[in-house]
Formats: sequence, structure tokens, C-alpha cells
Amino acid sequence: MNQNISETDFRVRATKAIKGHRFEDFSEGKIFEHHWGRTLTDGDNTWFSTQTLSFNPLYFNRPYAQSLGHSDMVVNPLLVFNTVFGLSVEDLSEGGGLFLGVDDCEFIKPVYVGDTLTARSTVINKRISKSNRAAGIVTWHTEGFNQSGEKVVEFKRTNFVRFRNPETVLAEEKRQGV
Repeated sequence: MNQNISETDFRVRATKAIKGHRFEDFSEGKIFEHHWGRTLTDGDNTWFSTQTLSFNPLYFNRPYAQSLGHSDMVVNPLLVFNTVFGLSVEDLSEGGGLFLGVDDCEFIKPVYVGDTLTARSTVINKRISKSNRAAGIVTWHTEGFNQSGEKVVEFKRTNFVRFRNPETVLAEEKRQGV
């Protein structure tokens, strides 16, 4: 096999991979069980808390956390949120489109160093954008769980989501009189 591939050869052989779902793939009520999961370590928690200037001793001082009745150091809730959000990206927004925000974020239970988080998202709303004719707007309800299946965080997030075929979507909109 030739290990000396020129840039021209590479560009000829390369194919663009379409990643992520498109607007047409989402329907209200559809559930995505996000794969992988992620175990949060002491290093993750300390690094994230330091980098975000979250100097709450609950996040990096085990004896202090235990003195307040916790079994171990509490994982920074923003790390919990970002981890669960990140687990959902491949299924929900990897296809591209502007992030429009998060609403109704609730931290339900503390997460501790060593806990493994998983995530599930449900499509709760979908509509064609009035301002961006190349995309629709989708809102999901995302829930994060620890290794025991206990819900630890939940939130709603909204994104523009690209159409796979804008002509088909817009023709359907016109047919429905929207």
C-alpha cells in the first residue's frame, strides 16, 4: 500500500460524510437513548472546577463534603450538565445548526466522583423556522441518569436543525397551508 499519498490523491479519494440527524428525522415523542455514558473522575471534577473558577470546596475537598453529609466529593453541577448535554450531541445536533438555548434546567440529585452518567432525550416540539428557510427548530427534553438509573439532571434544549431536502419540507409546509 502506498503510504505517500499526495494532497490531490487524498482529495480525490475523500468523501464527505454526512453526520447527525436532519429535521425530517425528528418527530414529537421520538426518544433517543444516547449511547456510551461517561464516568466522572476526581481529575475531571477538579480540572473543570478549577478552569471555571468554581472554588466551592464541595467539588475538591473530600473531608469537607463528607462533613456536610455527602458520601464523597460532589461533582460540579455544571460539569454534570455539560457531560449530559455532550452525550446527546451525536444524536441531536451533530448535523449542524445554531444552538438556541437551554430552558428549565433542574439538578435533581448530587453526582459523586466515580458516578457514571447516561442520557436520554425526547423530541417535544418541532416546527419550520420562519426566519431561517434552510432549517427547522427542534426542542428536546434531555434527562441524565447515574449508574443506578436515578435521574440527576434534566433540561430542555432547542436548536436550528438543517433540512435534508429543503424543497420537500417547504413544499409540505405549503401543502398544509402553513
